[in-house]
Amino acid sequence: MSSSPAPHNDRTDAAAFPPGEGSPLQSPLRFLPGVGSARAALLEKLDLRTVDDVLWRLPRDVLDLTQVKSPVDLVEGELQTVRGVVAESDSRETRRGTLTAALLDCGDDFVRALWFNAPWMRQKMQPGSRWLFSGKPKKKDGRWEFSHPRLQQLGEEDDDAHGGVVTRYGLTEGLRLHEMKRVVHAALEQGGEYVSDPLPAPFASANSLIALTTAVRQVHEPRSMAEYESARRRLLFDDLLEFQVGVALRRRLWGRRSNPPVLPVTAKIDARIRRLFPFPFTNGQNAAIRDIITDLQSGRAMHRLLQADVGAGKTVVAIYAMLVAIAAQHQAVLMAPTELLAMQHWRTIDGFLEGSRVRRALLTGSLTDSKRRDVRERLAAGELDLVIGTQAVIQEGVNFAKLGVAVIDEQHKFGVAQRSRFAGQSSMAPHVLVMTATPIPRSLCLTQFGDLDLTSVTDLPPGRQKIVTSRVTAPTSRRKAWEFIRGRLQQGRQLYVVCPLIEGDEATGRAGAAHVFEQLQQSELAGVRLGLVHGQLDRDDRDERMEQFRHGELQGIVATTVIEVGVDVPNATLMVVLDAERFGLSQLHQLRGRIGRGSHQGYCFLFSESNAPDAVARLSALEATSSGFEIAEKDFELRGPGDVLGTRQHGELPLRSADLVRDRDLLEETRTAAMQLVESGEIDTAEFAPLKLIVLDRFAELMDLPRTG
Repeated sequence: MSSSPAPHNDRTDAAAFPPGEGSPLQSPLRFLPGVGSARAALLEKLDLRTVDDVLWRLPRDVLDLTQVKSPVDLVEGELQTVRGVVAESDSRETRRGTLTAALLDCGDDFVRALWFNAPWMRQKMQPGSRWLFSGKPKKKDGRWEFSHPRLQQLGEEDDDAHGGVVTRYGLTEGLRLHEMKRVVHAALEQGGEYVSDPLPAPFASANSLIALTTAVRQVHEPRSMAEYESARRRLLFDDLLEFQVGVALRRRLWGRRSNPPVLPVTAKIDARIRRLFPFPFTNGQNAAIRDIITDLQSGRAMHRLLQADVGAGKTVVAIYAMLVAIAAQHQAVLMAPTELLAMQHWRTIDGFLEGSRVRRALLTGSLTDSKRRDVRERLAAGELDLVIGTQAVIQEGVNFAKLGVAVIDEQHKFGVAQRSRFAGQSSMAPHVLVMTATPIPRSLCLTQFGDLDLTSVTDLPPGRQKIVTSRVTAPTSRRKAWEFIRGRLQQGRQLYVVCPLIEGDEATGRAGAAHVFEQLQQSELAGVRLGLVHGQLDRDDRDERMEQFRHGELQGIVATTVIEVGVDVPNATLMVVLDAERFGLSQLHQLRGRIGRGSHQGYCFLFSESNAPDAVARLSALEATSSGFEIAEKDFELRGPGDVLGTRQHGELPLRSADLVRDRDLLEETRTAAMQLVESGEIDTAEFAPLKLIVLDRFAELMDLPRTG
């Protein structure tokens, strides 16, 4: 993992070196013995510039060669490790699924490894590759077998490693492992003793943490796996704790915002709002509304995340919250990340409010200057109750007379700073409801959205059926899929064909939406009324084609991901995703959510010729479950968290070494500790001043935190 892009963290104890001299931890790497300018330039490609950077760059992994055994010494049922070269591998189909096996030549004997329903392992177990297999072996037909062993691949430079714990680091072209280890050793010799521990000894002891100076040395030069694990835990704990303290400080800051409106909900108001909807709310929607009502009446500014699966009706909950504000003579706003989604929200809400006295307007970047000016003036004068729009609603010059509730849709498309913008546009701190139809893994709920209270809607409206999803790889299967689709179209159903590109890519052979549109009209969908929709179309043309599709004038739409959110055509029950491996798992789930929104069964076909392990894993997961919450966790495991704060200008994950997938348990632990420190006020004491200073140095700008208070 690359180093944090956040401001540098100086942990140096100034009293530990003579006044007027620079910190040894901040010494440029070119001055270390044996480094020089050329090697320092290579290290800079790894974002390693100073001694401190090197000390905090944990090994990529370690090889525990202290317990490697020969096959003749293995004991059944005990956790052990063998080392060898793959002699052969194969896969075959069984009644239980795909069985993949690899034979490992350990020098004096062979062992076998088995994997069920993991066909990609055959590609991984290339003959001649060197591995460590760890697990609890069983003997079968005179040969030891490891079922789903833990794997560590050995590189060329590992051939000389015999015994001990061997650390390995991420490298770059031109930098070899033994050279990197010399740099690490030199950094430890020069700066290891100057690392200052920001955690009070009682706190460290209560959390079973070893001293930081000890941890820094032991993580790089461990004498045993026990030493390595305790050292690694201390460094990861600090990394995650500092991040979580920042999140907790931000949560406290929001809670202290002054003058939030108290928005009462009486039985009369509740009944008036519910009468606007031609259907009863689901249990999940009612539970979410109860959470929101509690917030709106509390006298504390609401800061809540509403997450729901595709089609669970989160927009209805948001409308309810906004109408509560309007009933109390306040204004409400809904901000969406794209104009297409803003327009969809406008149509939906305008339909529900038809005949009501709610004064409402749409505000997007495509409006003429005079229309935007008119909306802004009416908002500032209190002549509008509700505005729906894109980021145009938080631009300079937009002010609300009395903003009560702000709803931010698809929050992952926005950043922390945008979430805060509404507080400066009104005379009081509004209640903020953040919502997403992409369920969020728990790890991200504790980080990216850790300053928000959480409400989840998991149930779907009555009658909604699970969408039948199939991965289609063989040409014969594709022909059958198109025949099935033509039959359903003849019955009156409608189709989406989704392409990853607008224009084709000759280098990769990927067909773009424009080419697919022409091709389908001449082949599989000849005679079918098709339309083409993508982001480069003129907005009026795009809207016209979507309206034609919505009204049944078009039987099918060939589109890019512009239809991912905000498109609701109940009669659309069919979807084909071309080159499906090019999409993320959660994105595929969002796309699939465009169909099956009515009373008819939905069918989604994932066309893919890829046998890449990650692609097969993603598409198989989508076949296996329709739960967006399960898919979010799987996607998180496969792809990682990406930009955790949603602030693209800051680049990668703002953690030094921790990994939100791998270190979930430690994340929970540090979250609890950080919340206790901030809620109790201990973080503001002199004892924890070094920790708070580090947190602000790393995260003040990223999390929009004040440097004082």
